[in-house]
Amino acid sequence: MNKKEKFRDMILKKEKEGKVVFMTIEGPAIADLEEFIKQPTEGLLYDLNRDRVTVLTLLDDPKWVNDFAVGLVITKLKQHYDREKREA
Repeated sequence: MNKKEKFRDMILKKEKEGKVVFMTIEGPAIADLEEFIKQPTEGLLYDLNRDRVTVLTLLDDPKWVNDFAVGLVITKLKQHYDREKREA
């Protein structure tokens, strides 16, 4: 098994444990998914490198369009999540 496959397997293992793996400047970071999604929307998008400022620096990669869309979707879903938590 090569390095990429080991990394993939580690990420999938962490998913099963309720964790999320995301890349930082210092390398991979692992967080409890339930705790991770409790942070403000901008924090989520920043940690996932999907905040507007970051995505708009990637115009040379056509993938930026979907990355931007992901940011919009996360923002809307987080609004719904936060509202549901307040009303519960």
